[in-house]
Amino acid sequence: MHKPATLLALLLLLATTTHAAEPRHTLQAGAAAVDITPREFPLNMPGGFSANPAEKAHDPLHARALVLSDGTTTLAMVVVDNLGIGPEVLDEAKAMAAEKTGMTTDKMLVSSTHTHSGPPSNTKEGSPPAVAYRKLLVEGIANSIIQAHAALRPAAVGAASHPLPEEVFNRRWFLKPGKMPLNPFGQLDQVKMNPSSDPDVLDRPAGPTDPELTILSVQDEKRRPLALFANYSLHYVGATPPAQISADYFGEFARLMPSRLRGGDDFVAMMSNGTSGDINNIPFNVTRPPRELFEQIRIVAAKAADAAWFAHRQIETHQSDAPLGMLERQVELQYRRPSAEEVAAAKEVLAVKDDATIAKLPRLAQHYARSTLAAAERAEDTLTVKLHAIRIGDLAVCGIPFETFVETGLELKDRSPFPRTMVIGLANGRHGYLPTPQQHRLGGYETWLGTNLVQKDASVILTNNLLEMLEELKQ
Repeated sequence: MHKPATLLALLLLLATTTHAAEPRHTLQAGAAAVDITPREFPLNMPGGFSANPAEKAHDPLHARALVLSDGTTTLAMVVVDNLGIGPEVLDEAKAMAAEKTGMTTDKMLVSSTHTHSGPPSNTKEGSPPAVAYRKLLVEGIANSIIQAHAALRPAAVGAASHPLPEEVFNRRWFLKPGKMPLNPFGQLDQVKMNPSSDPDVLDRPAGPTDPELTILSVQDEKRRPLALFANYSLHYVGATPPAQISADYFGEFARLMPSRLRGGDDFVAMMSNGTSGDINNIPFNVTRPPRELFEQIRIVAAKAADAAWFAHRQIETHQSDAPLGMLERQVELQYRRPSAEEVAAAKEVLAVKDDATIAKLPRLAQHYARSTLAAAERAEDTLTVKLHAIRIGDLAVCGIPFETFVETGLELKDRSPFPRTMVIGLANGRHGYLPTPQQHRLGGYETWLGTNLVQKDASVILTNNLLEMLEELKQ
C-alpha cells in the first residue's frame, strides 16, 4: 500500500534531477582595443570656433569595445576617442561589424569621449589626411567589435560606483549685477558659460554636478580582470600640447587601469563620457596652482582610476548568469527655427564689412548669425535620433546622442527602475547640446540657436522614452 507514495517520490526526484541538469545560459564576454591614431597629418581638430590643425599625435587614440552575450542577447558597447562621431559614420561601422559577427546593429552602442584634441570624423571630401582618417575610423570601430566578439569567453560581471566630487564643476554661472556681457545676438542671458574666475564677477553656479563614477567590471571564469567599462560626467580636461592629437583623460584612464586591477595583456579598460553638457574641470571659485601641459589630464585620470579601484572593491560578487537586454528606439524631434526678427537681425550682422564695426559686435556675433540663417534655410523640419537602453543584470545603461546636461542624467538615475544606472552621452551620434527646459530659460552658450539644434523640451521627451524602455527591460 506504500507503492503510490514511493512512485510519487521517484517522479519528484526525477523531475528535480532533470531540472538541475538543464544547461544554464552562462554569460560570455570579450573586449578589444583597436588603435585609431591618425597616420597622416595635418588634421584640423574640430573642437573650437577657429582652425586648430594638428601636426602629430601626443598619445594614442583607440576604439575600445566590450561585447557581452547570454546566449539570447549579444550586445556591444564601444567607446571611441573622438569629439563626436556622426550617425552616418557609426552606421557604416556597425554594418561592417554586423556582417562579420552576425550581430544586429541595433545591439551596438558606440559613444564618443568628446576629447577636444581629436581628429575629424565625418569628412568624405576634403584634405587627403582627413578623408583617409574617416576610413581608418570606420574600420577601427568595426574591428573593435569584431575582435571583442571573437574573444568571447565565459565571464561574470559586477557593477558599483564611487564618488569623485572634487573634479567636476558646473560651468554655467549667475554673475553679479552688471557683469553679464551681451550674447552673440545682442541680448543678455541670465547665466554665462566659463565666466571669469574673478570673485567680483561670480555669484553662484546655475546647476548641480554628478560626482558618481560608475563602473561595470568584467572577469573571466578564473576571476581574472577581463574588462572595465567606466562612466563619469566630466567634459574633456584639455590643456594638451598645441597642434597635437590627444585622447585626453579618457585615454590616460584606460592606460592606468591595468595597474590598478592587475589586469593582464588582454585586459581592456574604457572611460565613457556621462552627462557633462554643463560640467567641466575648471574650479571657478578655487585657486588652482599652475599646471604644465597635460599635467591636469594625468591628475584627473589618476583620481578617476583610484575611484574606479575603490568602486571595484565594493563588488561582493560577479554574476555569471546576469540577464542581458538591449532596446533601440528612434525618436523624432523638431528642429528649432529662428523667428523672422531673428533672421533679419542675423542678416544685418552679416552685412557689416568694415573691421572697426565688426570689432564692436558682441563676441561670436557673425558666427551665430550664420548659424541662424542656416537654421532658417534647413530643408528638414525634424531630426530622428537613436536612443539605447541596456540591462546587464541589475545595471541599467542609457545612451543619448547629445551633449546632455547633468540634470537629465541625475533624473534618469533617480527615476530608473534599476538599482544602478549609467547614462552615456554622445552615444550613437552627436547632435549638439541638450539643455533642460529650465536651463533654456536661463540662456547661455549651450542654449543658443546653432549650439542647440532641437526643440526646447527635447530632454523631457528623451527622458520619458528612456524610462519607458528601462521599465520594459525590467519586466
